[in-house]
Amino acid sequence: MPERLFGTNGVRGVVNEDMTSDLALQMGKAIGVVMGGTVAIATDTRVSADMIKMAVSSGIMSVGINVLDLGVLPTPALQYYVKTHDNVRGGVMITASHNPPQFNGIKCISFDGTEASRKEEEEIEAHYYNNIPCALWNSIGDMERIRGAGEEYVNAIVSNVDAEAIREADLKVCLDCANGAAYETSPLLLKKLNVRAITINCNPQGEFPGRQSEPTEENLRDLLSLTRSTRSDLGIAHDGDADRCVFITSDGKFVSGDKSLALLSRYALSKKKGQVVTPISSSSLVEEIVEGSGGTIEYTAVGSPIVARKMMEIGAVFGGEENGGLIFPEQQYCRDGGMTIAKMLECIVKDGSLKIQMSELPVYYTVKKKIDCPDDMKKHVLEYIAKESVGARIDHTDGLKVVFDDGWVLARPSGTEPAFRIFSESKDEETAKERAGKYEALVTGYLNQWFK
Repeated sequence: MPERLFGTNGVRGVVNEDMTSDLALQMGKAIGVVMGGTVAIATDTRVSADMIKMAVSSGIMSVGINVLDLGVLPTPALQYYVKTHDNVRGGVMITASHNPPQFNGIKCISFDGTEASRKEEEEIEAHYYNNIPCALWNSIGDMERIRGAGEEYVNAIVSNVDAEAIREADLKVCLDCANGAAYETSPLLLKKLNVRAITINCNPQGEFPGRQSEPTEENLRDLLSLTRSTRSDLGIAHDGDADRCVFITSDGKFVSGDKSLALLSRYALSKKKGQVVTPISSSSLVEEIVEGSGGTIEYTAVGSPIVARKMMEIGAVFGGEENGGLIFPEQQYCRDGGMTIAKMLECIVKDGSLKIQMSELPVYYTVKKKIDCPDDMKKHVLEYIAKESVGARIDHTDGLKVVFDDGWVLARPSGTEPAFRIFSESKDEETAKERAGKYEALVTGYLNQWFK
């Protein structure tokens, strides 16, 4: 059986090791055949972006399909372009999101702007592993450079919030774009909303010299300090391709993605009651806030395409992940870092400062662990944890979630890198830490024994 190429968010690998120009060329051919019409392509700022983009584009054009090169854009900006241009049959984003700079990836976008479904990915994989004939010399596709897609995206965001209320509030923020794909679009968005922005890491430097691309508290120490020292209303941080966004309070406190998800769920439900969709990895805080706001919660497996498609299926009013990837159906069914900025600004203008709103939320403690684990060992690790958890209440929606009266532990293989993730949550901090440590020890002990 051919090896699966796509993980939770596209095909990723270390450049010139796993992610090679040969792979990208063949992927391009397969993508061109499956999409069957004009393909829009964009990249983040990684050093390898042009190499991978050119290889994918060559593959697409070689099978007779035209390519629109949108340049450097956030992933949701590419998705918005695909969604709103009828002549485009799909998109390709060259990004590895939060992964280190030596990685890159290929993410496919469906004709409606959503991330490609697993069925579409399987079609691409099937063609990838076969010989794909090229078009005749006079039937190959061509490439056109498109400008202005970023501003189209920003204008759409502005139209979907109370822009006048934000403009009148005279807000000041600190913005950290990780030297990634939003280095132009997010400053432009803030300018259009009359928000004064102090920026750091807002240059297109693909080695991410300012900080690591993943917007964790540890990686955002400069932003925490800057937000506090400049007395800004909040801090804002993206990952590399800007489909995610996390926030800092005015006093320099990191706001986890679970908390911003809970807060913006409450804000969405204050306007329209309905369902909120989130993965099983999200904090119970979200469920408590959603139900307390008159909504209902719907859980899915981890992965933004899964969340987005469930939202479309049930007509949810809001949804998102615990990592800062939030989905606003009024804009589009995908994680959208730019829209998250605008909605959070609207929320604090209407309901009070982020600092005060955070202080009002119930307290849950979540401990997250990441353990290096070869991809071919993930299944064995999961089976071992299940065996060691016999008798407990188990949820198999994604990986293995052990549910206790006072919290839970989720153990699941990463879909984007050779790693295993452990999430532990409780309203008691020591309990959350203890259980995270216990399950981390289970995984590392098993792997150590295997590789003796």
